[in-house]
Amino acid sequence: MIKTYFFLLVAVAFETFGSACLQASQQFTKLWPTVGVAVGFIGGLYFFTLVLKVLPLGITYALWSGIGMVLIAGVGWLLFNQRLDAPALIGIGLILAGIMVINLFSRSHFH
Repeated sequence: MIKTYFFLLVAVAFETFGSACLQASQQFTKLWPTVGVAVGFIGGLYFFTLVLKVLPLGITYALWSGIGMVLIAGVGWLLFNQRLDAPALIGIGLILAGIMVINLFSRSHFH
């Protein structure tokens, strides 16, 4: 099971990289960030499918998208100077709380 969560984190890392490259590509007008988009999203989807061998789709997608959203919000802040206001930070906190509830209390995250 630890390997499954490791693959999930790798999928999220690829997806976060792809999303950051999407911003940097400036609508696909810069070559290397555009290549990064493809690498990031293809790699993310590949590892996402490995996780689906163990975890159900709904739980996997909730974790993948929630963790990815939190990470890309941080990347946007660090790399692109995109600031978040209090309601955005509260919303991100609620998403993190939801991820914790799923992992700590739900019995539905196993096949």
